[in-house]
Amino acid sequence: MAYAIDRYNNTLLTTVEDGTVDQTTDLKFIGKNYAGYGEIQNENFLFLLENFSGANQPSRPISGQVWFDSGVSKLKFYDGAKWRTTGGAEIGITQPTGLAIGDFWWDSGNDQLYVYNGTVFVLIGPQNAGEGVTQMQSLEVLDTTSATRGIIASVIEDETLFVVSPIQFDLNASQTALIAQGYDRINKGITLRNTKLATAGVTSTADRFHGTATNAEKLGGIAAANFIQTGAGNTVFTSALEVPDAGILIGDSNDLQVKIDTDGYTGVIQNTTTNGDIKLKVTSAAGALTHVSTVVPTGIVPAVDNTFSLGSAALSFSNVHAVAFTGEASKAATMRVGTDFRSASASATNNTVAVRDATGNIAATLFQGVATQARYADLAEKYTTSEELIPGTAVAVCDHPDHEVEPAITSSHCIGVVSTDPAYMMNSEADGQYIGLKGRLPVRVKGPVTKGQAVYAWADGVSSTVATTAMVGIALESNDSEEEKLVECVLKV
Repeated sequence: MAYAIDRYNNTLLTTVEDGTVDQTTDLKFIGKNYAGYGEIQNENFLFLLENFSGANQPSRPISGQVWFDSGVSKLKFYDGAKWRTTGGAEIGITQPTGLAIGDFWWDSGNDQLYVYNGTVFVLIGPQNAGEGVTQMQSLEVLDTTSATRGIIASVIEDETLFVVSPIQFDLNASQTALIAQGYDRINKGITLRNTKLATAGVTSTADRFHGTATNAEKLGGIAAANFIQTGAGNTVFTSALEVPDAGILIGDSNDLQVKIDTDGYTGVIQNTTTNGDIKLKVTSAAGALTHVSTVVPTGIVPAVDNTFSLGSAALSFSNVHAVAFTGEASKAATMRVGTDFRSASASATNNTVAVRDATGNIAATLFQGVATQARYADLAEKYTTSEELIPGTAVAVCDHPDHEVEPAITSSHCIGVVSTDPAYMMNSEADGQYIGLKGRLPVRVKGPVTKGQAVYAWADGVSSTVATTAMVGIALESNDSEEEKLVECVLKV
């Protein structure tokens, strides 16, 4: 007959059939006539004796069951929903749930003890301000050599405002909590948060020591010895900064000097570094810092080529004196000719510089020089064509009403060749292209040609050595190419 196992409150827990072992709970229930039950029975007694001692909670608990948690050395009981500590406090970094009024919780993350009032956890201590941690905390941290260092951290509302240390050291990268709140080097004494190496020991936030101090080693991160003192030696502040005639030196290497010259009254700004220049910079209305000019050993030069002006349309210099001027000028009263300076004139006036008049003409009594000689080889005149012809094309007069010449062929009376660089250009104001009539000039020739051989118009203005009635000229050079090319010829049209 099966056993009905009832709980203390008379509710059925489980039914154990004859000859079986029930494992509904962490204890094993033995059925009627089960052989070898002694070991199981003794183990059940042992489990009860040691309260199921182990680091892992029993897997099949029932309400009221007791368990000794060997991992934390705490005796706990199961309330039907969770395991609860019978003595001491619940331990963890987050608030536990399911506690009753009067239960304790030790916040292992902040080392604080709380008691549950049935609604919220009330801090017993150490005390804080507001909802965050507020206390002077004694901490052990690691430095960059992984050595342990003892410090005191002043914490208000979870914010570490300053740290006290007996020595100076740099924090190990593993100290993320302090690093996140603005610490990297802990100095001997008191270090405010956000006083970091990158700012040369200057606190980058509004954290300050407030009150009267009798002395300070630095001001704004600069050693006190680097400041000018009033009334010390020859450096005196009155209504203005007064320094000796030797002036002041500026720069890490004393590169720039402002002083009084040896005459005792002339001001001097000089660069004391070899090959050093002096740059002049100004800030525009838009806030842009602009480098305007540079004083170099050879003079004054602009910062950028063809960008800055000397004077302006509204403010001009009275006179600019120089031995020589290199560059363009929009105005000039005279021009130097030898040792004389001459003004310009549109008329043929003696000892003046000739310029164009209102019609574009230049007047002179006589033009002398290169203009009396021809630089090019042929005499050319303009004739109209139906299209732009290639230089070297042989042409003949045509009967077309819209143009005067066209490319010559074998039966044409050739009058000339399209010129490249005519020496004398007739009818320059007329329409059309310049046609070389006399002289030497390139001719389009197809096929081999020998110097001294006659060339004749053949087709589409291209010539050859095949004799026709349209003789063009005599070749002045030889060329073996079968292809069309330009051959210099003397015209015989």
